[in-house]
Amino acid sequence: MYSAAAAAASPPRRDFISVTLSPEEAVGAGGYNNSKAWRRRSWWRKWKQLSRLQRSIILFLFAFLAVCGVISYTSMGEPWKSLTNKSLDDQRTEPEIPGLKLANPAVLPAPQKADANLGEYPELSPQKPPKPPHVRRGPSNLQNKPPWRDVRLKTRHDTSKVVEEPVQADKEEKTEKSVISWRGAVIEPDQSTEPPSSKIKEPEKPSSVEVEDQKEPVPITERQVAVIEAFRHAWKGYKDFAWGHDELKPLSKSYSEWFGLGLTLIDALDTMWILGLKEEFEEARKWVANDLVFDKNVDVNLFESTIRILGGLLSTYHLSGDSLFLEKAKDIGNRLMPAFKTPSKIPYSDVNIGRGTAHPPRWTSDSTVAEVTSIQLEFRELSRLTGDEKFQKAVDEVMKHVHTLSGKNDGLVPMFINTNSGQFTHLGVYTLGARADSYYEYLLKQWIQGGKKENELLEDYMRAIEGVKKHLLQRSQPKKLTFVGELAHGHFSAKMDHLVCFLPGTLALGAHNGLTADHMKLAEALIETCYQMYAQVETGLSPEIVHFNLHAQKGHKDVEIKPADRHNLLRPETVESLFYMYRFTGDKKYQDWGWEILQNFNKYTRVPTGGYTSINNVQNPSNPEPRDKMESFFLGETLKYMFLLFSDDIDLINLDKYVFNTEAHPLPIWVPA
Repeated sequence: MYSAAAAAASPPRRDFISVTLSPEEAVGAGGYNNSKAWRRRSWWRKWKQLSRLQRSIILFLFAFLAVCGVISYTSMGEPWKSLTNKSLDDQRTEPEIPGLKLANPAVLPAPQKADANLGEYPELSPQKPPKPPHVRRGPSNLQNKPPWRDVRLKTRHDTSKVVEEPVQADKEEKTEKSVISWRGAVIEPDQSTEPPSSKIKEPEKPSSVEVEDQKEPVPITERQVAVIEAFRHAWKGYKDFAWGHDELKPLSKSYSEWFGLGLTLIDALDTMWILGLKEEFEEARKWVANDLVFDKNVDVNLFESTIRILGGLLSTYHLSGDSLFLEKAKDIGNRLMPAFKTPSKIPYSDVNIGRGTAHPPRWTSDSTVAEVTSIQLEFRELSRLTGDEKFQKAVDEVMKHVHTLSGKNDGLVPMFINTNSGQFTHLGVYTLGARADSYYEYLLKQWIQGGKKENELLEDYMRAIEGVKKHLLQRSQPKKLTFVGELAHGHFSAKMDHLVCFLPGTLALGAHNGLTADHMKLAEALIETCYQMYAQVETGLSPEIVHFNLHAQKGHKDVEIKPADRHNLLRPETVESLFYMYRFTGDKKYQDWGWEILQNFNKYTRVPTGGYTSINNVQNPSNPEPRDKMESFFLGETLKYMFLLFSDDIDLINLDKYVFNTEAHPLPIWVPA
């Protein structure tokens, strides 16, 4: 049964005959003759013998290779074009803007002599060779080219020299920009930059072009050497007793933890780079590479971790060109993003960077205005570097929202904002001290960072300064010191935090960038007041808060200090403003004032075994009551600004190329891609 059915179903058998022809017979018969026509028929026959799937795969591969070729051509076209047109570009110059000096693009200047730029600062003179050995800024074999510079660094005799190819726009391509006017300030937007694009581009990679002509660094001064010694002493204490931890407790030779992320080390990275401390920097870098881990079940403060950790990593990446720091910055940046998942988009104050959750403080659903509006420089720069818009989008939404809010008083903002409603709370209280200070600072600095195109930021800044003049500015007795007080429900208080001493430097920076000259006059008056907050105190160190006398009283100074306010935390704000004032005016008195402050830090806060300590009583020279804590910002800010203050090299963190975040970490001013 089975065999019969199988036989019936089997197909009929076919026989085949194989015939082999000799080459001569094949040719004679019109067969293969190696002609193009024959080869085309042969290839076509083979193609038709392939299955449909095989033909599809081959066609897909050819299409893929074609697309890759187009992409490669477009990506290489512009660099090739820029190289071929280099000689023409070098001959182009920027148009001059009458009556207004604007910031230069964020690229380093062409090689010049050390005193070439002093014409802009008549009171500055070239530095004389100091008595101590020549110490060059920047570790010699670590100073790689930052990715945003079109330049390659090279070293010679332990000296780092930085140069670049000048980037200039063609005059014919310039178009006339509209002029912004605000109560006497006339600002023409910088013609060397473009408005921030909504599409963020990937940063260019370092160029391999080497330039032979390089600028010799300016030798450091004896006072800068003293700052280096102070830093090394502080670093010794940290390394010996608190390595890898957040903060040093120099008296007990131990440490304290806040986030458990090595805050002092990260805060000090770019300071070591600027001071030229090669060995210390390399050692700290190894810790970052091997031991800095953000995957921890720990709550961190969004503001503090942004300005110290994210800002410190981004700054160090730009100064060193080391991608390790950018990768770490991406990691912490992503882990901080859950803070923005609120009903109002106003971020929560705290984030668990391991769990990816965020929450407000236990006692309130409010965030402080300064904290939510002083993270923008860092997140915007992270977007620019990574090409990921989410970082900038999140912080820009905060600024746009605050811009539209009611509850302001002539540009002055309250101290708190609710994360649920997005509205200001605790209305009627206005200060430039804690909880509001850096809001005003970041209005100006974002405008500068973005190329002076974001007019809402400038408008809010100018309006706020007018509000300060109208509501918060007073003069003390007997020396008639100009100071910034506070306003609470219509009542003026002659109270001024040391934190407010950021303002003279910010005003001077605005004036340098084309704002009204009245801002510089106010800056000069306020920096005198901030200095007197040191000079009129027994230890020569400022307390955390002072109260000014509004009426002359026999035997009373301008400054009064309450027992609860007489501590000093090694804060940087006055030294910061001294740096800006000296950089923009060249007046040596600002260096002298800073030198006095450094000497008093050494006299009353230095711990013999290593480190410096904050103190409880600035009014008692015999017993300043040390608190046994060295804040991370002493290395990250105070000593950095000291070093820059004592330098006559305006290219040492050039303020036309960098903008400092509120933790003294320099970030580049943007230029067109």
